Amino acid sequence: MVESGTQPPDTRARILIAACEMIGEDPASSLSVRAVAARAGVSMGSLRHHFPTQRALHDAVMQTIYSVVTSDEEIIHDRSLPARDRLVRCLRQILAPEVGEPARRAWVKVFDAYIVSEPTAEARRTYKAMTNEGDRHLRHWLTVLAQEGALRDEDIDTHVHFLGTVCTGLSIVRALPADDSILHRETETLYAAVDAVLHSAK
Repeated sequence: MVESGTQPPDTRARILIAACEMIGEDPASSLSVRAVAARAGVSMGSLRHHFPTQRALHDAVMQTIYSVVTSDEEIIHDRSLPARDRLVRCLRQILAPEVGEPARRAWVKVFDAYIVSEPTAEARRTYKAMTNEGDRHLRHWLTVLAQEGALRDEDIDTHVHFLGTVCTGLSIVRALPADDSILHRETETLYAAVDAVLHSAK
């Protein structure tokens, strides 16, 4: 029910809300265009007007999911959720919100700055600062889970490197001309990576 004085969400917003709800209920959902349209209460033609391809819909859903900022402290300490779900949610914060063309442009800049030419001392320092920030978050989250007894072993540095590498790989996949199942496959990969460092899916 829409409160007095507020506008109901427009068609595009309704479609995204429906798709995000479906992902929230089932992270492995393939987001069938027909199912999303039915959930949003819109026609297939209307959905196709806003999202001409399933990939366009998936990209928009991913941008929406990753743009919702939740404190990592709230997530990692929320014991009402299993450790694996908390860690996956935290890893999503490391992945940049860009998908599709914006992700491609971002990686082109990284490639040009750090791979095309021999990196300068300044470039090395800048890159190290970037990776250190991600590692700092990873180390904190894993330390919390280690204190709960959720980690498979206490080699946190190895886990930090592994999970950081997985996130880097996923961010590159986002920039490539992948198929429409990118959201589903990214979620599967995140859970597989998390399960590799945790004792069990708890």
